[in-house]
Amino acid sequence: MTTILNGKNLRDIILADLKIRVEKFMAPPELAVILVGENPASLIYVNNKKKTAEKLGIVSHVIKFPQNVSESNLIKTIKILNEKKSTTAILVQLPLPEHIDKFKVIDAIAPEKDVDGLTPYNSGKLFSGEKPFVYPCTPRGILHLLEKYHIEIEGKNVVVIGRSNLVGKPVAQMMMNKNATVTMCHSHSKNLAEITKNADILISAVGKKIITENMVKENCVVVDVGIFKDENGKTTGDVDFENVSKKAGFISPVPGGVGPMTIASLMLNTVDLYEIQHNINIFK
Repeated sequence: MTTILNGKNLRDIILADLKIRVEKFMAPPELAVILVGENPASLIYVNNKKKTAEKLGIVSHVIKFPQNVSESNLIKTIKILNEKKSTTAILVQLPLPEHIDKFKVIDAIAPEKDVDGLTPYNSGKLFSGEKPFVYPCTPRGILHLLEKYHIEIEGKNVVVIGRSNLVGKPVAQMMMNKNATVTMCHSHSKNLAEITKNADILISAVGKKIITENMVKENCVVVDVGIFKDENGKTTGDVDFENVSKKAGFISPVPGGVGPMTIASLMLNTVDLYEIQHNINIFK
């Protein structure tokens, strides 16, 4: 029988624990979110992050800029936040407009306030096998989910589809750091089904329906990171859930799987950064 990887339940457990941790702080952590433009999906994501933070006692500031904001103004704002002692964590909501170099903007964030774990310092630590200040939110959420369901990673064949800096690359590296054998696939990969059939753990982060029943082996673990609206307006993911779930041993739903874990990990990262900055439980 297939087990559903329920991200909502685990999120609730994590957030309940975080609320207790935050209540013990002398002052609340502060999460600063930089939002550019009026992208509907970004507005929803930022609003959800703000609501969740406030439920935990985390102060959340959303700093909005128009679509035509200059790159220099964004970087100037980030540098001010870097110096502001009360600001615990900084998040730049992606995507950014085409006229802005997202790498320059992300690079401007102080590593100890980089809640997404995307700066060169934190990425470098991750890819060298060292511990960064925090791990990227979605990959951290995925690993929490696998751990919760006692899914062994060491020695397993892991296939990651998608090579973004937000999900694909870091989750592949985190799996390798746990001694998995990792294959990374992308839009130029050939014979994709032949590769995915060998996966003990399959992680898809593409944003379109690509994983069908004939692409997975019996009793594998399927983690669906993709989330988008289909032609009928229904929220769905990369995986043909109805049919693949009949074959997989474990599978994450969309919605309700990785999405809630990403938000939970963002809150975890914010609280972790606060504790690091205030020398609280840094050796736990």
